[in-house]
Amino acid sequence: MLRAILVVFGIVIAAVGGVIAYRAYFLEPAAAILISNEGVRELPDTFRIVGGIALLILGAATAFFAAIKKSRGR
Repeated sequence: MLRAILVVFGIVIAAVGGVIAYRAYFLEPAAAILISNEGVRELPDTFRIVGGIALLILGAATAFFAAIKKSRGR
């Protein structure tokens, strides 16, 4: 029972992390604007992107390791 809850929890955390990273990189307004001689460039919110990717990896690892069957010397 606990294994199934951990798998679902890991999938949910991975999905949330993927949505956060996607929105921070593609949809949300830029965190900074860089003005140079070549023009104006918007920079994405790097902290939110890295945090989203970390959640994605953590959730996927949790779901994966909860899903694999562990034989403990049986």
